[in-house]
Amino acid sequence: MTNSPPLSFKNVTVRYAAGSQPAVADVTFTVAPGERVGLLGLNGSGKTSLLLAAVGLVNFSGEITTAGLAVVPKNLRRVRDNVGFLFGTPDDQILFPNVLHDVAFTLERRGVPRREAREQAQQALVALGAGHLAEMAPHRLSVGQRQRVALAASLVSRPQVVLLDEPSSALDPVGREELAQLLGRQQVSLLMATHDLPFARRVCHRFVMLEGGRVVIETTNINVIEEYQEQQIAQIVEASGVYFATRVSS
Repeated sequence: MTNSPPLSFKNVTVRYAAGSQPAVADVTFTVAPGERVGLLGLNGSGKTSLLLAAVGLVNFSGEITTAGLAVVPKNLRRVRDNVGFLFGTPDDQILFPNVLHDVAFTLERRGVPRREAREQAQQALVALGAGHLAEMAPHRLSVGQRQRVALAASLVSRPQVVLLDEPSSALDPVGREELAQLLGRQQVSLLMATHDLPFARRVCHRFVMLEGGRVVIETTNINVIEEYQEQQIAQIVEASGVYFATRVSS
């Protein structure tokens, strides 16, 4: 199990209703130890559905493993112990009225004694430049500060892989740059769903692009994806122009 990749998808398909179009269709790729992978695509391409499947929050067919552990109902507690999750909106995962207590809760729910959990939580906050926020109430923090706190909570248990869902979406340019630098310094494997190509370029080693739930590009060169998207936009504009011209002439 120690030689298994932190995260692996094999022929994964997600459907939200029987007979419906799949949100994710026959997806296969792995995330290697220490690798930061950008999961790219437009809204509705299946990025979030794939992340949810990785922790067993939606039903799927195919195989998903975290550090060799199959994502199946009997393993879900252990699977979720292997995986950190960072939402695009940090308020969705900050639950306690005190920053330190919130980060420590990740460990306390796994049986770590409270004092030890809070010591480790403080260390995680300090490592992300947020140690001075430990005793503050989350509602008094900026969005960027709350994102650091949520990231600390995701990393404090030393997961095999961290899943990030549009982590830059609520941040201003300064906040995006700070988060990119923080993520770039992490040694843990990351799978980051985003449509923010400049942010992905700063953070990730490799890129997987979804379209209609399927992998259409897998590359280490994000320029390939930028060129593909430019062609898509050009085709949409051209088709729109033809439609508009037809409407005017009629």
